[in-house]
Amino acid sequence: MKVAVIGSTHAGVFAAKQIKAEVPDAEVHVFEKNQTVSFLSCGIALWIGDHVSSTERMFYESPESLETQGIQMHMQTEVTQADLTDKRLKIKNLTNDEMREEQFDKIIITSGSKAVIPPIPGIDSDKIYMSKSWDDANRLKAQTEDVKRAIVIGAGYIGAELAEQLSLAGKQITLIDALDRVLAKNVSPKLSEIIARKYEEHGVTLAMNEKVVGFEDTADGIRVKTDRAEYEADIAILGIGFMPNTDLVADQLDTLPNGAIKTDKYMQTSIPDVYAAGDASAVFYNPTQAYDYIPLATNAVRQGMLIGRNISQPKVAYPGTQATSAVELYETAIGTTGLTSVANAEAKGISADAVTIEEDYRPDFMLSTERVVASLVWEKETRRIIGAEFLSAHDVTQAANVVSVAIENQMTIDQLALSDFFFQPNFSQPINYISSVAMAAVAKA
Repeated sequence: MKVAVIGSTHAGVFAAKQIKAEVPDAEVHVFEKNQTVSFLSCGIALWIGDHVSSTERMFYESPESLETQGIQMHMQTEVTQADLTDKRLKIKNLTNDEMREEQFDKIIITSGSKAVIPPIPGIDSDKIYMSKSWDDANRLKAQTEDVKRAIVIGAGYIGAELAEQLSLAGKQITLIDALDRVLAKNVSPKLSEIIARKYEEHGVTLAMNEKVVGFEDTADGIRVKTDRAEYEADIAILGIGFMPNTDLVADQLDTLPNGAIKTDKYMQTSIPDVYAAGDASAVFYNPTQAYDYIPLATNAVRQGMLIGRNISQPKVAYPGTQATSAVELYETAIGTTGLTSVANAEAKGISADAVTIEEDYRPDFMLSTERVVASLVWEKETRRIIGAEFLSAHDVTQAANVVSVAIENQMTIDQLALSDFFFQPNFSQPINYISSVAMAAVAKA
């Protein structure tokens, strides 16, 4: 079996490793345009904030380590053309421009995602920085140590973390987003309000509900123009999201409108023996029971492993995703899973309700405790849980994992309310806050 893996993102790395584990004599070729593999880009903001022990540890594999596992790595090599039906690839060596053509038995598309770069006047300025690749990270790290002012565009997880870390480093930060609140797609309005106050307490200027319409270089930096105001800084950082990097093959496969490749539950595309995973692909989103585009490393790793498990024959189905995630901002932990507000659910066509509670995570007789804000969202008709969020100065993020499992298994608010959670004063109340919010949902429903 001769297999081509296009891209060594998380999905590509795990697909290649799992294929070799399942079929040791398989001839696995990985084609990667860059010089590195397995970069944990989610750590860029932490590196900017000097919370990374070693940059080498931001990679869990290297071309050399994969070679020792029997995987043939072709670094600085680009697949320029792909005939997926015939399984034939045109391949370019970027170091010497040599071209060759090669045929395979199976093709794995793990080409990842690319940053959204809107066609805004002035966006080509060299004072605008991205936060996606290893090269982006190095360029950004080199600049942020000396700058005094920065404008971060995009208040999703990426922009929110960058703005936080830069403000903690004493920089003057402006955070801009076209939506009306911080983390608008990630959390409910209540949690957005809590986090917004944290930014303001740390001197961050929030420019929400403002659309960037232009950039202009100045003598000592850059001017960002929105539809409501103008802001100046030394640099601007784009963190407005990603889109699938599938231009090479999208016209040959069934995709979502944005180009994300659709697969069956065994990760096979609409063409036999062609598979896709990671940010290049669509995922089955359990809260809505429909395919969606959710570029997360956790999805990529599981999908990549499943390709390996199913490379010889379909045997292990993808269970879908809840887009479970977490972030820490100003020593405040936030864990989320699924649809975190009624508005987000209704935007997906689901009639939903939600409840929010606030309580201490452990008994008041303890010498210290912290408040927890917990929300649960459910489908009205079925009482099926479709989302949850948790916020506290205490680490409550694992609660999102608990509810994620509940959503995956289509549990109702009634079932979660009676689920067995331990009580021990060091860690929880007699009724755990997950149980409490589920009980509050039952009472309201």
